[in-house]
Amino acid sequence: MKRQQFCEDWTVRPKVNEFAELGVSPPEEPITLPHDAVIGTPRDAERGDGAPTGFFRGGTWEYTKKFFVPEEHAARRIRIEFEGVYRSALVYLNDDLAGCWASGYTGFSVKADDFLRYGEQNVLRVEARAHRDSRWYSGAGIHRPVHLIVAEPVHVALDGVRVTTRDVDAARAVAEIATTIENEDVRLRTVTVETTLLDAENSVVATDKAPVSVLPGEDAVFRQRLAVPDPALWSPEMPSLYRAVVTIRIGDEITDEAETTFGIRTFQLDPARGFRINGEVVDLRGACIHHDNGVLGAAAIGRAEERRVELLKQAGFNALRSAHNPMSRAMLDACDRLGVLVMDETFDMWTRSKSDFDYALDFADWWERDIEAMVRKDQNHACVFAYSIGNEIPEVGTPHGAVWARRLAEHVRSLDDTRFVTSGVNGLLTALDDLKAAAAEGTGVNTAMANWGDVLDQVGASDLVTERTAEVFATLDIAGMNYLESRYEIDRELFPHRVIVGSETFPTHIDKLWELVKRHPHVIGDFTWTGWDYLGEAGVGRPQYGDTPAAFLGGYPWLTAWVGDIDITGNRRPASYYREIVFGLRPAPYIAVQRPENRGRAAVSSPWAWSDALPAWTWPGHEGKPVIVEVYSDADEVELLLNGTSLGRRPAGRQHRYRTEFEVPYTPGTLEVVACTGERAELHTATGEPSLTATTDRPVVRADVDDLAFVDIALVDADGVVFTSVERQVRVTVEGPGRLQGLGSGDPTSTESFADDSHPTFNGRALAVIRPSGPGEIRIVVTDDTGLRTEVTVTAEKIEK
Repeated sequence: MKRQQFCEDWTVRPKVNEFAELGVSPPEEPITLPHDAVIGTPRDAERGDGAPTGFFRGGTWEYTKKFFVPEEHAARRIRIEFEGVYRSALVYLNDDLAGCWASGYTGFSVKADDFLRYGEQNVLRVEARAHRDSRWYSGAGIHRPVHLIVAEPVHVALDGVRVTTRDVDAARAVAEIATTIENEDVRLRTVTVETTLLDAENSVVATDKAPVSVLPGEDAVFRQRLAVPDPALWSPEMPSLYRAVVTIRIGDEITDEAETTFGIRTFQLDPARGFRINGEVVDLRGACIHHDNGVLGAAAIGRAEERRVELLKQAGFNALRSAHNPMSRAMLDACDRLGVLVMDETFDMWTRSKSDFDYALDFADWWERDIEAMVRKDQNHACVFAYSIGNEIPEVGTPHGAVWARRLAEHVRSLDDTRFVTSGVNGLLTALDDLKAAAAEGTGVNTAMANWGDVLDQVGASDLVTERTAEVFATLDIAGMNYLESRYEIDRELFPHRVIVGSETFPTHIDKLWELVKRHPHVIGDFTWTGWDYLGEAGVGRPQYGDTPAAFLGGYPWLTAWVGDIDITGNRRPASYYREIVFGLRPAPYIAVQRPENRGRAAVSSPWAWSDALPAWTWPGHEGKPVIVEVYSDADEVELLLNGTSLGRRPAGRQHRYRTEFEVPYTPGTLEVVACTGERAELHTATGEPSLTATTDRPVVRADVDDLAFVDIALVDADGVVFTSVERQVRVTVEGPGRLQGLGSGDPTSTESFADDSHPTFNGRALAVIRPSGPGEIRIVVTDDTGLRTEVTVTAEKIEK
C-alpha cells in the first residue's frame, strides 16, 4: 500500500446538530490539513477551570472533503488513513459510519471500499471533539496528516515492512526484514516479493527476492536476512539512514511497492555501563515536550515538527520524551534525520481520570489498539530507544495498578522486543493516600510538589515509596522516575540491577541532576520539564513573589506554561544557556538581567520556574538604579565590566552551581563578563530609533502542504541589538502563492489570537509562519503601528513526485 497526500480541499465548521439546529448553519471554512479547530477561537476569561487548557473552550467540529473515485478503483482496495484526530473521531463516508477512534494521538485507518460510489463524487466527513478531557491545551480536529491509500487486492499491508538490526559489527550488519502481504482477492495468489536496500547515496547495498503464496482473506509474513557490508551506523552524532524498498510482482507486472527508512544500530543497557549505542555510552540530555506547535496550535505540520527538533538539538538536547502521548510521524522522521533519541509515550492515564472526560473513559476498551498503533508507527524509526507505557499513573502503587503495568509492558514487548520499556512514575502519587493528612485540604498533586520542597525528596526516598514502587519498577526495563532524584543513590544499593532515568525533572535542579547522571552509570539521563514552552497548564513556570497569592496555575490572561528552555516561537530563554553550560557544551559564559521592576520582591516561584531575567542591557527609565545581573559559567571565577570598568570578580563554576549574581547600577553601554578561562560574553544597549526586520529561516521552501517558512520579526538598532523594551503592533501581509498560517510572540500572557494578521511584539520580537499554496515567489510584508515597514521574499519550489 502506498500513501497519497489527502490533506487539501477540506472544509471545517462547528458541528451542526440536525435535531437542535436553529437559524443559519455555520459557514464552512476552506482549510488544508493538518489543522487545529481550537487555536483561532476566542479564549474564555470567565472560565474558572480554564487554566489547564489556556482558557480555550472545547467543542465539536466537522471536517468535510469531497473527492471523485474513478470506476476502475472498484477492483482495488481503498483505505483512508488518519495520523491523529483529536478526539473521539467518527468517520463518515457518504453519510454512513465507516470507522471511529477514541484516542486523539494514535493513528488509524478505515476501509472505504463498501462505502464508496465509484465513478461519482464522494463525501468524507469527520467529527472531532474536545471537552474537559485534557490537563493541557489539546486543540481539536484533524491535527495530523491524512492519506488516501489505493492498492491492488494483493498488496503490502499498511506499515507492513519491518526492519530490525540485531546482528551488527564494523564489517557487516544483518538487516532482518519482515514484510506482511495481504490477499484481499477471492483466490490463492502467488507473487514475487523483492526487497532492495539502499544507502544514503541511493546506492544498492543488498537485494533479495522469492515467491510468496497467500491464501484469500489471509496474511503472509515474508522474512529475509540481508547482509549489509561496511554498515554506516546510526547514532546521535552520525544519524546514517538506509531505505528498504519492497516490490510485489505478479508475472512481470509490478502490482505494489512499499518502502521504509531505517537505521543500523544496537542498543544495550545495564547498571554498570549504562545506556550504549553501538557499544558507546550515551548520557541522555533529554527534554520533555508537549505536542502543540505554539502559534500553530496542535497542527503537526511537518516543517514545524522538524524545526522544533532542529532547535532543541542546537540547544544541547540529544533526546526527547513525547509527553504524554505518542509522537507524530513527522517529528519521528526529523529525529531520525537529525540524530535525536526518542522516548515515545502512550498514555497520561489508565483507569483513573485526571480530567472529567479524559481517556480513562476509553482505556479499558482501547489500550491494546493504541499500543499497537504506536508500535506500528515507531517500529522502523532508528531514533526510538524506549516506549513509555504511562505518565504519573496514580494506581501504579497498588497491586491492581501493577497488574496493569505488567499487562501493558508485556503487550509492548510482544510487538517489539528491540526497544526498552519504561514509565514515568511519580513516587508522591503512589503514597498520596497515606500522606493526605499532611497535605492541605483540596491540594492537588502539582501544587503539593511545588510547595513541599524538601518534603518531596524525603517522601521519594521513604520506605513507603520503596515498597509501593517495587512491583511497577520490576515490570520495566528502565525505571522512569518523575521528580524522584532522591532515589538515585539509594536504589544503587537497594536494587543493584535497576537502571534509572530521570523521566521528568525540575529545570532549576539540572546542575545537581546532571552531576548524579555523570557520577552513576545506572542513571542514564535526565528529561527536563520542559524543553519547549507549551500552551495550557497556564503559568506553571511563571515567576511568583511573596507579595502575591501563591498558586500552581496562573489566572487569565496566562496562556502558556512558561516553563520551557525555548519559548513557543523558538527563541532560547536564559535557562537554555545555563543548561548548555551544565552539560559541558558551552565554554562561553552567559549574561541575563533580572527585570528591574521586580527588584526587592521576594521570589517564591515553583521549582519549574526560572527567574524573570532577560539577555538585555536596555532598561530605559532605570538609569542609575540598581539591577541584578545573573552570570552563568563553568569557570571558577568571572569578572564583570561595565563600559570597560571592572565591577569585581565573583566565584562561579560547579562549586557555585555554575552561576553568580552582581548588583549593578544601570548605565547604558556595554556590559561584559570575562571568565578566568579567557572566555567572554557581552550585552549592549540598543541605541537610536528602532528599525523593523524580518528574517526567514530558509530562502527556499517546498511548494508543499507539509512545508512552512518561519519569519522572525524584530525591532533592532543599527547594530542589530533588539529593543527588548519596545513593543509594537505588527501586521503581516502575504502576497503570492502562500498564506499566513500563524502570527504571535513568546508572550505567555498574550490575549491576541494567533489566527489574526496583526499581533504585538514581546521583548521586541514576533514570529510569522507562512504556508505555501503553490510554486512561485512569496512576498511577506511586515509593518508596525508607527509606520515602519520591511519585507522578505521566500521562493516556493515545485517538488516533482
